[in-house]
Amino acid sequence: MINEQLKLIGINIKAERLKKNLSQEQLAEMTNISIPTISLIETGKQNTSILNILEIASALGVDVNTLVEGI
Repeated sequence: MINEQLKLIGINIKAERLKKNLSQEQLAEMTNISIPTISLIETGKQNTSILNILEIASALGVDVNTLVEGI
């Protein structure tokens, strides 16, 4: 169950990042989260803190609910 939720959050983050035409590198710079960590989050392979989710949402200009939609 948790793995599916992590994957869904990652899919949502990636979709929003691509809508903004941002690379993982750009998102990493905007959030001070490393590129490998961004990649792991987007693929659902790493759990992350709510603070990172909030930082990513802010950088993408979306509400955090957009990133957790469907879980």
